[in-house]
Amino acid sequence: MSDKIKKIWPEIDWIKNEELKQKVTDSWVHAIENSVLEPEDLEKIPFSLLIQNCNITFMNHKRTVVQLSVDMAKRMQENFGNEIKIDMDLLIAGAILIDVGKLLEYEMVDGKLSTSSFGKYVRHPFSGIGIAQQFGLPPEVLHMIGTHSKEGDIGKRSVESQIIHHADFVSFEPFQEAKTIT
Repeated sequence: MSDKIKKIWPEIDWIKNEELKQKVTDSWVHAIENSVLEPEDLEKIPFSLLIQNCNITFMNHKRTVVQLSVDMAKRMQENFGNEIKIDMDLLIAGAILIDVGKLLEYEMVDGKLSTSSFGKYVRHPFSGIGIAQQFGLPPEVLHMIGTHSKEGDIGKRSVESQIIHHADFVSFEPFQEAKTIT
């Protein structure tokens, strides 16, 4: 299964720390093994069940979030120099893992993907923390998973979490008709 995860997630190799890289991979393996989906399905399913007729795939959205996060962090480091500290390995790990819990939110009903009973009660930031914690991901990464979405709006976010949060929403909200002028 690790090979399948690495195939859909080549960005995992951007993580320099081998132990962190393995923990990220193991988290995704666990999520897939406990999901109704296979790794290949992530290249086909819509990235959100909240958007009608969504043609953007789960992995297309996820890769965009990771790539935007890295691009933003690099630009911030270039422009702000020593005034800002960004841990790129943790940022990449967090960006890859923010939606790992979503795999537990799905079920198949009559061949159609829908939200499971578990997913109705436990949103992916919470289940994602649970998965990542099982594999010993550091608290900084758990923080990014838990605060990347609206659940994080009531507390403070680390710099890495702020970057990921904005990368996630800038690649989500334009597809919501109610929030976008057309």
